[in-house]
Amino acid sequence: YAYADAYSQKAYYLSSAADKIYLNPQGALELHGMMTQLMFLKGAFEKLEIEPILIRHGKYKSAGETFVLDKMSDENRQQVASFVNDIWLNMLQGISSERKISVNELQLIADSLKARTAYAALNLKLVDKLAYYDEFINHINSKAGSGSSSKLETISINKYKKVAPEDKKKFTTDRIAVIYAEGEIVDGEGDERSVGAYRTAEAIRKARTDDKVKAIVLRVNSPGGSALASEIIWRETILAGKEKPLVVSMSDLAASGGYYISCGAAKIFTQKNTITGSIGVFGLLLNAQNMLKNKLGITIDGYKTNTYTDLGLPTKPMSKGEQLIIQASVDSVYDVFTSRVSTGRKILKTTVDSLGQGRVWSGNAALKSGLADTTGGLQDAIAYAASLAKIDNYRLKELPEQEDAFKSLLSDFSGDAATWFEAKQLGTNAAYLKTMREIMQTQGVRMHLGYEINFKD
Repeated sequence: YAYADAYSQKAYYLSSAADKIYLNPQGALELHGMMTQLMFLKGAFEKLEIEPILIRHGKYKSAGETFVLDKMSDENRQQVASFVNDIWLNMLQGISSERKISVNELQLIADSLKARTAYAALNLKLVDKLAYYDEFINHINSKAGSGSSSKLETISINKYKKVAPEDKKKFTTDRIAVIYAEGEIVDGEGDERSVGAYRTAEAIRKARTDDKVKAIVLRVNSPGGSALASEIIWRETILAGKEKPLVVSMSDLAASGGYYISCGAAKIFTQKNTITGSIGVFGLLLNAQNMLKNKLGITIDGYKTNTYTDLGLPTKPMSKGEQLIIQASVDSVYDVFTSRVSTGRKILKTTVDSLGQGRVWSGNAALKSGLADTTGGLQDAIAYAASLAKIDNYRLKELPEQEDAFKSLLSDFSGDAATWFEAKQLGTNAAYLKTMREIMQTQGVRMHLGYEINFKD
């Protein structure tokens, strides 16, 4: 059963899986379609006299376009339209299947905003009953045999998920390791909110060398990041896959570097609405010489021993020779990227290139192209890994091991204070600032989705 005083579009999609949907008589229901917006900074950089230099491989690799264009490129518009339409259609098909309303009718409802009031939603059969919360609780209690008590006995989702199925409670030493790759892929150790190269590689290595671990599931939710860090993690997935089954489960994102670390798995599970692909590479540098001189009155002078000692510094223009050097590096990383995908997915390299060029795909499209194998969530991936390992009684081992809860709480109060303030003050616009900061702080060649996809709700 689902109940709400008002259903946002995402909340309604989730609730459509329920047997019965209840809505407050004075509530509302949103069903209006999807959109995504990107912010472009070319005009601002021109006013500041900052010259952004974007070097990339892949005509669809839109990461960095926000700095050099004032609107979406034709290629980016094409790919965004493709995956937004794909995700919206998948959402409509899900609602249609559960509510027995045709996709065409749902499109008409969204176009005309017919379902905004509770009574309209009821008449359109989007909900089953209008009721106040106390009436809903009474109904649930009667169904549960608890009488008409005003109190509803509940259990939190955190406790619910810890209850193991009966057949998994038997004593066993067999384990399936679930390794979480959550956040941007970064060099070094990283932290709880990023996929650190060393930390994640060590987790995979630990699972590989643990005799109790019979299979590995890599759970990926990442827009990518450092090319070198992605390669380090990919290497460990290949080593692990040679010794025991390694399966990938894609969450919201497994794009660019996130796909790089996934492509060597024995099988890739994706959700239809996962954002993946983005097989492309870019580098972004900034020339702030004119801004320093003309806006701040600062000039830079110095001495260097060799021609390219100051390569990439933001205090001078970039020569043609320097651009060629960085372009060669970007092209080389792209060549390695497509080779990894070709070998892991058993697809011709030319085919990978046609699917690549930085293009972003929905999980549904990735299934059709061979970039993923099947739909399913984390539990499906775990069950499949168990079948490959030929075990039916096992326990889960989650890696990397999480830091002490108290230390994590202190970190939330300190390190994330600025992030919280930005989100509070800027609302949905905070995502633009977050993405811009990540890209401007990048070093070296990048495999990154390049923007945050957050659909209007």
